[in-house]
Amino acid sequence: MHFGDLTPVEQRVLGCLIEKRWTTPEQYPLSLNALRLACNQSTNRDPVTHYDEHTVREAAQRLSKYGLTRLASGHNSRAIKYRHLAEEGLGLDREQLAVLGVLLLRGPQTPGELKQRSERLAPMPTLDDVERVLGELIRRSHVVRLERRPGQKEERYAQLLGGAPGVADASSGSDEPVRPEAPEMPPPSPTPVAASLTRAPLPPTQPPVRPEVDVTALEARVAALETELAQLREQLADLLS
Repeated sequence: MHFGDLTPVEQRVLGCLIEKRWTTPEQYPLSLNALRLACNQSTNRDPVTHYDEHTVREAAQRLSKYGLTRLASGHNSRAIKYRHLAEEGLGLDREQLAVLGVLLLRGPQTPGELKQRSERLAPMPTLDDVERVLGELIRRSHVVRLERRPGQKEERYAQLLGGAPGVADASSGSDEPVRPEAPEMPPPSPTPVAASLTRAPLPPTQPPVRPEVDVTALEARVAALETELAQLREQLADLLS
């Protein structure tokens, strides 16, 4: 089994287990229902998915055959739970796993985005730290640097556990094809009457000042609440049974 053959759902399951181990350690390992909810979160995920329990269970079982996950019994619970074995299976440390996990969950990103989004998993103080980790992952053939397109200021990186990124990912970062721009046509010269009726341009208006929002903290709170909700549902199911 080559890790470059992981399917999208296998990548999502592995990324969620890596993320939840450090963001919600009190609820890790994850039950099947909690793992499904983690896969289908509306925050910290790109794209947002709607996997059912059967799909998630099969992906987790396949990952166990690859040596990347295993079953675990939860504390004071008879429910089957899952944990990842990515340290042993991939030979990576916490910082490397944090960056790889964010790439698994959110697709190609710049070093600045990776630094901000991996803070909850393994804080890296500077961009140099992130780029060092990316270099290590590239040497292990787990990450690739994408070609920078004209107009892009920063390089983007993609994970390779699901194979080489597609053309759309490598070029534009979206599934939408890049359409050539139509040539600009010179504007027609105004007639004397139109010129006399042309009004003076209005002074530019200042854009409204938007308050700064700590997106990382907000996403973390939403993710924690979703996981907590999954745990409460399990407890309620146990009581009803």
